Amino acid sequence: MTTPDSQPVPSTATSDPLRILITGSAGFVGSHLVERFLNEGHTVIGVDNYISGQVSNTELFLEHPRFTFIEADVSHGIPYEGEKLDWVMHFASPASPPHYQQFPVETLMVGAQGTQNGLELAHAHGAGFFLASTSEVYGDPHVHPQPETYWGNVNPIGVRSCYDEAKRYAEAITMAYHRSRGVNTRIIRIFNTYGPRMRPDDGRVITNFVHQALRGEPLTVYGDGSQTRSFQYIDDLVEGISRLMMAQYHEPVNLGNPDEFTMLELVNEITLIAGRQVSKKFERLPLDDPKMRNPDIILSSNLIQFKPSTPLRFGLSEVFKYFSSLDNDQ
Repeated sequence: MTTPDSQPVPSTATSDPLRILITGSAGFVGSHLVERFLNEGHTVIGVDNYISGQVSNTELFLEHPRFTFIEADVSHGIPYEGEKLDWVMHFASPASPPHYQQFPVETLMVGAQGTQNGLELAHAHGAGFFLASTSEVYGDPHVHPQPETYWGNVNPIGVRSCYDEAKRYAEAITMAYHRSRGVNTRIIRIFNTYGPRMRPDDGRVITNFVHQALRGEPLTVYGDGSQTRSFQYIDDLVEGISRLMMAQYHEPVNLGNPDEFTMLELVNEITLIAGRQVSKKFERLPLDDPKMRNPDIILSSNLIQFKPSTPLRFGLSEVFKYFSSLDNDQ
């Protein structure tokens, strides 16, 4: 893979107003993209069926004059008949293990048919197509950190395969549409991202730890706590997405934070923010759970000058505030 020369990359704020359709707009990442693009003066059409998105995320923007919402399952089609689109951004999919294991067929379908429907729409409008893929395409990696050139170590029939293989197929069909039909594509592989608007029942480690700490419960650590993850704050991810839209590059790009933490180190960070000692309880490691996950970000650093800048402690504090406010509203 060639590495582009480092050049200043504008964000979408410097371009003319765009018309952007976002699938999964009521999801955690999708809703932050809606907010970013509306704030930059663009028109946004959100599409979601709420299988894992939240109505409250859509309600944030319903009164905005440049936002339109379509409730639809994109696996069955995208019922958009409006003006010419500049971008179709495919962010629809359950993304946490509890959700995609609850809806395995739906997860596979949104990665397969949903991606193709988005590509067809982009092709018809002469629009760019932006695919949200995942670090899960690397599986339980034998290479660390994981560069985009690594093909992964994925169990194709395991309990996580409905998500892993859906995203691997989504990448394959996106590249096929780019190569054979000239669609202007972008692919990102998102590494563990967190922040406000995550679902309370998300089931991923930061959500679990914060909720348990707020309720005074022991923090559930799977395995011995030595497995590692890197954690990227949502604002950093959205900035990386905005920058990549303006770069002419069509193959996958890792967007993640290279700072690596064990689960026990994360417990220590949670303890500091909670302001009191928290206890731990240990449970068996889930099937096919990766032992380590960390992005090689050389490509994104050179291509779009992207490197996450939000410290974990600050981001965790924001998540604490967000979930505390939800508890106070109930």
